[in-house]
Amino acid sequence: MILAFDSYYTSTRARTVCVTFQNWADAAPFSVYSEYRDEIAEYVPGQFYRRELPCITSLLDAMTEVVVDSIVIDGFVYLDDHLKHGLGGHLYEYLDRRIPVIGVAKTDYHTISLCKASILRGESRKPLFVTAAGISLEQAAENIKAMHGQYRIPTLLKELDRLTKCSDSSAEA
Repeated sequence: MILAFDSYYTSTRARTVCVTFQNWADAAPFSVYSEYRDEIAEYVPGQFYRRELPCITSLLDAMTEVVVDSIVIDGFVYLDDHLKHGLGGHLYEYLDRRIPVIGVAKTDYHTISLCKASILRGESRKPLFVTAAGISLEQAAENIKAMHGQYRIPTLLKELDRLTKCSDSSAEA
């Protein structure tokens, strides 16, 4: 199963959502998981993982019945070309380097150039930025390009973003 995670923060709480899907081109989630977390770290520039990693790992650890093939995160796996870990790199290490992690970011991070791919989807002239661990960067970029949707943001990632910001648990599958 392919998993995609994202979190949304208020001043005191985080809501983390995971959509699962079987194939990169799937148009709808196979299932949706979510969790609220009250103990969240302050945001520190360059150390975003300290805030979001506990949210992702808590939800992931609760998903014991899911066999994970790959994970997609909203953000970067590496922060520079020397492989300084970003959120995805820390998640990859947490997983003992057993599960590929693909980072998809909407905003460029200028300290990394060689270890990221810029991809265009649909008719958008604005790229998405892909980084990866445990899978080649080229394959990771192809996987994100293959995701369903005719716009810049793949359908499932757009749905993930919507679900993350939704406080109504009835929106979950």
